[in-house]
Amino acid sequence: MSDYQVNNPATGEVEATYPTASDNDIQQVIELADSAYQDWRQVALSERSAILHKIADIYLERKDELARIMTAEMGKPVAQGKGELGLVAEIFRYYADNAEQLLAPDRIEVDTGSASVQKLPVGVLLGIMPWNYPHYQVARFVAPNFMVGNTIILKHAPQCPKTAEIIVEIFEAAGLPDGVYNNVFATNDQAATIIKDSRVQGVSLTGSERAGQAVAKVAGDALKKVVLELGGSDAFIVAADADIELAIKGAISGRFGNTGQACNAAKRLIVVDSVYDTFVEGFTDAVRSMTLADPLDDKTTIGPMSSKAAAQGLQQQLDSAVQAGANVLVEGGLLKDKPGAWFAPAVLADVDDSMDVYRQELFGPVAVVYKARDVEHAIKIANDVPYGLGASVQTQDPALAADIANKLEVGMVTINAPSGSEANTPFGGVKCSGFGRELGTLGITEFLNHKLIRDMS
Repeated sequence: MSDYQVNNPATGEVEATYPTASDNDIQQVIELADSAYQDWRQVALSERSAILHKIADIYLERKDELARIMTAEMGKPVAQGKGELGLVAEIFRYYADNAEQLLAPDRIEVDTGSASVQKLPVGVLLGIMPWNYPHYQVARFVAPNFMVGNTIILKHAPQCPKTAEIIVEIFEAAGLPDGVYNNVFATNDQAATIIKDSRVQGVSLTGSERAGQAVAKVAGDALKKVVLELGGSDAFIVAADADIELAIKGAISGRFGNTGQACNAAKRLIVVDSVYDTFVEGFTDAVRSMTLADPLDDKTTIGPMSSKAAAQGLQQQLDSAVQAGANVLVEGGLLKDKPGAWFAPAVLADVDDSMDVYRQELFGPVAVVYKARDVEHAIKIANDVPYGLGASVQTQDPALAADIANKLEVGMVTINAPSGSEANTPFGGVKCSGFGRELGTLGITEFLNHKLIRDMS
């Protein structure tokens, strides 16, 4: 049986199944992508830009339909799906409008002659993308690489096959030439085969730490460039002078957006002692007022998790924390009497470094609140995990915000708002959260041939 299927997390029903690619299919796709690269690299930036603008137009035209399909595949509340699609359009427009400047040669001052660094394509790339933001994750990888002149083979998450097919439809409708973007319903072994092929020049993966290790090993053996955006356990630091009402609002949206299933979600709320009780009272009241509801309703803010397996895994982590001595501030957990993957929001406190959950990522609607003696203690707690994706700092003192931000071992820090994503700002982390950057000015540089042209005459 194929792993690629639409299994509605709200109902638990399998709505569609898609066949896995054959090994011959994989070879044909690599050949097509390589052949298309020879032509696509020669296409003028203005022509590529026009196609990207058309892609953005189609995304906005079809956003209601596409959002409902995402909801059926991975449970995203439909209003949040529409928000994701708006960001997707922004990403395509950003690179369409800015690629010419971003890809301009860098001139180097030399004593004799001239020197420049040209920014050129490298060839065929493999993308391995997750289910939690099924259009956005693809857009931030392919948009800059389309403008560079690279071609793409894309292995999407097995639970998003309909979205994967629609992405192909959108690109074709926008005029993208055949072979520039290629969707494959590949197995993990077939993905490894693609990486090893000499015609493929690099791979970008967004996913779990375990998936990143597997891909990096294969890519390393094959000497291929890798970009990895992996897990996160982002800190949300609340200083003594923070606007508590704003901080609570940010913590709710930062932790429970996309039903808590975001790599850069505010998973650890680290609150300075003097405002801890006030924050916790307001935050837990807000969590208790949240209700699970039909994700197809525009007013719904939290729906089912992506799958029953994911919900069961999170429940095991929650149970382990409680058994180890964590205090439950808000009861929550897997709703076993309801079909699908419904998980009520929960809040934990008194988690310490003797517990497994202290250094684990909780990928779902479970928040952990930590009490810090002061800001320095909060920074210590924030950095005491294997991950280093993002963080958020709540304070009304700009100097303090800058000091905290500089001391956090992460790739991104947001001040007085939960972590987010914008087309023109780089996204990525350090430590076990991966390496490389997507979006912004850095996102277009990852898969380039930075070619030196040195004229000595």
